[in-house]
Amino acid sequence: MNIILFGAPGVGKGTQAELLASKLNLPHVSTGAIFRSAISEGTDLGLKAKAFSDSGTLVPDELTTSLAIEAISTDKCPNGFILDGFPRNINQAQALQESLNIQNRNIDFVVCLTVPENELVSRMLNRGRVDDTEEVIRTRFKVYEELTSPVLGFYKNIMEIIQINGVGELNEISERILNSLVK
Repeated sequence: MNIILFGAPGVGKGTQAELLASKLNLPHVSTGAIFRSAISEGTDLGLKAKAFSDSGTLVPDELTTSLAIEAISTDKCPNGFILDGFPRNINQAQALQESLNIQNRNIDFVVCLTVPENELVSRMLNRGRVDDTEEVIRTRFKVYEELTSPVLGFYKNIMEIIQINGVGELNEISERILNSLVK
């Protein structure tokens, strides 16, 4: 089973992906986590990613796409995966689709978590990341609206999008997602 968890910054994609990965026995692939790890380790990838992250902009497509596609290759994820934070724009979605077609695989579910923007700002300010200032958060929302939200249109042309209310207790949200996958 191949799943994309989708939604605005701070909506809970990473948290829900971890819970689902455990319940579905699938690997959780987060480009954000890969980049944050590289940043904390001070690798070349980390230094490049940090410059973009600090300004609230996205890491370039070529870098992000090759990283994500490598992470979900069949030898690393033979039974499927849960993608969190990727694809973030139409080019990435198309590259992902082309790569999966070559591997004779597809995306089975796109789950879009929704949370009101004011709640998201509050969540992000409270999670304690150094790069989560209100100005950077607002920039991320603008980037999301301009570049990332159109990805839903790309997938709507291919499949039904599962919309999930992302407000509530973690396990309650996780159950909503699981229930939507078995319908």
